[in-house]
Amino acid sequence: MGKDPISNILYIDLNRKRFWVEDRSDIFEEYLGGVGAATKILEEELPRNADPLGPENVIVLAVGPGTGMYPMSSKTVAVFKSPLTGNWGESHVGGRSAIAIRMSGCGAIVIKGASKIPVYLSIINGKVYFKDASALWGMRSTVTVGRVIREAEPGAGIRTIMRIGIAGERLVRYASVVTETYRHFGRLGLGAVFGSKKLKAILIMGKRTIPVINKRKYREVYDEIYNLVVKSGKTKKYYELGTPVNVLPLNKIKALPTRNLRQSWFEEAEKLSGEYIAETRLGRRVACSHCPVACIHLATIRERYPTEKYFYKTIFVSYDYEPIYSLGSMLGISDTDGVLRLMDAVDVVGLDAMSTGVILAWATEALQKGIIGLNDTIVKLSFGDWKNYIEAVNLIVEQPNEFYKALAMGVDYASRTYGGEDFALSFGGNEMPGYHTGPGAHLTHLTGARHSHLDSAGYSLDQKLLGKELPPPEELMDSLMKEEAWRQILTSFTICLFGRGVYTPETVSKALEPLGFELSPEDLKNLGWKIYAKKFKIKIREGFNVSKLRIPRRIFETPSPHGKLSEEYIERALKYFEKRLMEITSSF
Repeated sequence: MGKDPISNILYIDLNRKRFWVEDRSDIFEEYLGGVGAATKILEEELPRNADPLGPENVIVLAVGPGTGMYPMSSKTVAVFKSPLTGNWGESHVGGRSAIAIRMSGCGAIVIKGASKIPVYLSIINGKVYFKDASALWGMRSTVTVGRVIREAEPGAGIRTIMRIGIAGERLVRYASVVTETYRHFGRLGLGAVFGSKKLKAILIMGKRTIPVINKRKYREVYDEIYNLVVKSGKTKKYYELGTPVNVLPLNKIKALPTRNLRQSWFEEAEKLSGEYIAETRLGRRVACSHCPVACIHLATIRERYPTEKYFYKTIFVSYDYEPIYSLGSMLGISDTDGVLRLMDAVDVVGLDAMSTGVILAWATEALQKGIIGLNDTIVKLSFGDWKNYIEAVNLIVEQPNEFYKALAMGVDYASRTYGGEDFALSFGGNEMPGYHTGPGAHLTHLTGARHSHLDSAGYSLDQKLLGKELPPPEELMDSLMKEEAWRQILTSFTICLFGRGVYTPETVSKALEPLGFELSPEDLKNLGWKIYAKKFKIKIREGFNVSKLRIPRRIFETPSPHGKLSEEYIERALKYFEKRLMEITSSF
């Protein structure tokens, strides 16, 4: 059957238009794969203090041993230096990308340098073709870019197409990379890094067989995991309603950020709920490769052709909780179709939905307070007006004046330039996720490696503590750090985090055995801490400093389900985090 090529790393130099492959078994044996391997590779390849938009920045795409082998092991991990925060950048995507990378004959792809002319890469069974993308450069829509490449290249059904829209070309610091139309490398500006390298798209295709050391054991473990995924009820909500199932519960406990977090509940949340959209607009469900859950929900919008009375086109829009929060309640929009059209506008140009919504919410409040004027915003921004927000999305990309150039840099930069930092909802330079559940959520945003709710799930911990007295901040911080350390293993195996209830330490250990890894649950936990420490060593090397974290005043002003948050509690937790971080990074 042959050796599993997952330990192969494909290196691509855009400047010299050359590629080569190295067997790095040492990295994959020590760090498993996925984010663990990617972290080690980035440490080796990224120069200290590199310009995030310079040719010295490096993109690492990596998959793990679970890819193509187990249900829900469907994620590709990207790590890079973020142009939004100037520090650690990490984004994960589903769709077909992970299986395409592994089938192409490698476990990681490293992209270095920058091209002088626009290019797209066609990677077929490990061989790289550098294609002139001059005709695609300037093409506004990520959908159109995908369609053109899809028709020009071979291999339908066993490939992935990653591409940027005009936002990435214009170096908007929170531009995303779109894959398979409905999935995204969102957050932290990977699209801008693509744009800085004149890299319009990457097509990856491959076909091979993955060897299994113990076939009988593998089938037993596979069946056990599959049954847990589809029959235990642990993933049922993701299939039925997807992540928008969160809208009504969060609104009920008053944890749904609304109108730039002026309040934590939305009086018209029903119109944005997963239940309402599913009943009135759900078109179909889509699954990532090798995932039986099908959590991707597509809503339909009918649009009449302007010159024909009875002719319509149907637009499919992928909707999830985070864009519903950021482009819905955060902007005070209750018109369901309006929110969906705004989501579509953001997707077409290739922006991150969360950052875009938070930035526009800040700009709206800044306009209301007179910090900026209509000469800055050009269109009148007011909560609920989705049509003008769509215009503003296009202005962020076009950057016709200094104000929109500032917005394209992120809310942290814009608020430092114009004022209004107290209500600029940014954590470590990254815009706020959709959870005002209590101290755990905001400590996750502040202290997680990505400043993301996916780092240590503080929003979940907050909800478990409802009706109870909050533990000491040190105890809460320990819980958050422990959770983030374990998630390093899930994302090194490359499990979708929706499967975290299925993939316990015992299950991951059992799943790795027939693939040739002998790692006990305790070994895995220790490895998680090791990867966690390495991430933060890189962050600290690049300037991360706990004492310099800015805490938005707004989070203390608007009550959470735990009441108004205590500044003293948050500050104590941060001091403890700084102490523990020094201990952990010095012990690995």
